[in-house]
Amino acid sequence: MLKKTLLFSNKCSITSKLEQLVINSENTNKTIPIEDIGFIVIDNPEIYISIHALNLLVENNASIIICNNSHLPNGMFLNLNSHHTQQEVFKNQIESSVPLKKQLWQQTIVEKIKNQGLLLEKITSNKNNFEYLASKVLSGDTSNMEGVAANFYWKSFFEMDFKRERFGNYPNNFLNYGYAILRAATARALSGSGLLNTLGIHHKSKYNAFALADDIMEPFRPIVDEAVNHVMQHYDEQDLTTEIKAELLQILTRTVYFKTEKSPLMVALQKTASSLQQCYSGERKKIKYPKLWN
Repeated sequence: MLKKTLLFSNKCSITSKLEQLVINSENTNKTIPIEDIGFIVIDNPEIYISIHALNLLVENNASIIICNNSHLPNGMFLNLNSHHTQQEVFKNQIESSVPLKKQLWQQTIVEKIKNQGLLLEKITSNKNNFEYLASKVLSGDTSNMEGVAANFYWKSFFEMDFKRERFGNYPNNFLNYGYAILRAATARALSGSGLLNTLGIHHKSKYNAFALADDIMEPFRPIVDEAVNHVMQHYDEQDLTTEIKAELLQILTRTVYFKTEKSPLMVALQKTASSLQQCYSGERKKIKYPKLWN
């Protein structure tokens, strides 16, 4: 079942009663079944949410995302007991070989570069050489074809002088918000498959609690880029308004395509995470990434 994504940006009280989430504010008094919720984004410091409601949401594998004073996702609650063979999955992940991780990273970057090329061609109507760049990715991407592709990608993507930076100027703020949502959704899917988000394939910073999510989300980033491009074409606004944030949250329900089926992104991420778990256990050799465009 496709789970709901809820954005709370106005002052309200969030409690629970009889497996229902109860939302009370000056303008709203409603209930939502907790089992129907996949993500909650809390973007107001005056929002109250009860511990009991938090526990019920987490038990139902919902992700609760907290935003900071800049209205960007800053923290997240995840279920730590969402898989029935948690210890075995952790063991397989921790003991995975370096060659396996290098092969998985190679595949991940190949998929990312291909998706960047497809989106760039769609937006600019110009052919590019991203298929060729993808074919040159080595095991572990030791030649950094990801960086080569990114340099060309960002120079060509926007009709303005743009530099992709975490704390850079507009539209970096839109990209940052979208990537943070994608990261949270990826982390939720990985946790649901029993995987340890802290232990990445490629990302290894000791300060990064979601290194694996940062790895696996890479091929999905163009979904955010596409959504930001759409926002820029339809909104004469450079600040993250509630309307724009709601628009960017729609990436979670965007359709992506596997060989024999199509899925909303939040469901596809679960399939991808499950396939990664199977790679660690030796049941398969490649991660199951979807096509972003059919």
